[in-house]
Amino acid sequence: MSQGTQLRWQRATVLSHRAAAEEIAEIVLAGEAPLFTEPGAHIDVRVLPGRTDSESVRSYSVVEGAADGSWVKVGVRRSPTSRGGSRFMHALKPGDALEVTAPLQNFPLRVGAPRYVLLAGGVGITAIHAMARVLKRLGTDYQLIFVGRSRPAMAFLEELREEHGPRLRLSVDDEGDVLDVHELLADVDASTEFYMCGPIRLMDAVRRAWIERGLPLPNLRYETFGNSGWFDPEEFELRIRGSERNTVVSSEESILEALERVGVEPMYDCRKGECGLCVVKAQQLNGVIDHRDVFFDEEEKSSDTKLCVCVSRVASRSGAGAEACGADSSAHARPSLTLDFP
Repeated sequence: MSQGTQLRWQRATVLSHRAAAEEIAEIVLAGEAPLFTEPGAHIDVRVLPGRTDSESVRSYSVVEGAADGSWVKVGVRRSPTSRGGSRFMHALKPGDALEVTAPLQNFPLRVGAPRYVLLAGGVGITAIHAMARVLKRLGTDYQLIFVGRSRPAMAFLEELREEHGPRLRLSVDDEGDVLDVHELLADVDASTEFYMCGPIRLMDAVRRAWIERGLPLPNLRYETFGNSGWFDPEEFELRIRGSERNTVVSSEESILEALERVGVEPMYDCRKGECGLCVVKAQQLNGVIDHRDVFFDEEEKSSDTKLCVCVSRVASRSGAGAEACGADSSAHARPSLTLDFP
């Protein structure tokens, strides 16, 4: 089993904690060692004190940091299905101590393109915020699109408006201004670099439209939220072919976590549906797979024959994908899935 790159943990102290928007906290942390950061970076936080397993760790994008590394700012949305991470972070107070890593980079901004489009959905602005600031400082041609369900739910909105002025475009659901992805990409050419972070639905729509237009895939860059899918999370039965270690996956845990709980150790790395290391074959599906990854293309997702166990789930909704995996035809049975490990 891979648990990713070996991380060096350090003690950090909460300098400040305030509301950045509805259900989003702005938390400023100072580390024992300097926390040097760059646009697109994140820190890992141990949110279950006393535990050192992978389930105790959550990742949060760095909104900004001091040039001397003396502090970093993160934004954390309180999740209604929190497994402990956002509850822990929202309960912090100035002076509290916690364990963090130095900023890690999986979503770098490449400087030097002639034009940039930055797209943030909801709390995804935490990963995009610093990128926009750098592009402004460099005098680059850029546009920042911020999508949210309502203005009070959009973090750092006023400072973004002050800093980016006409380069900031808002798309606010409750004002009837729903983002038209095809219209957005109509102004994008092969030299434009596009960075996005937000819900899977939004990023899937952009990816499909990007491919339809035949734009260069290396110019589309993104970071994902593994907890955002097409269906609300619900519990489902999980079986392992040829094994008696079957279980029920709760609405508050991933398939990967459920497998680890019953002593099965699949390969994994990113835990965000990006790397594909945790892909497993799916069999005897009753329901539909809620693919929450950005690893598979649309054709692979529609077949429902394999999934990324770190983020994907099963929902109680019938579909063509269920038939492809030999689904149980019982419409009222609890959703279930059998995995076929090599």
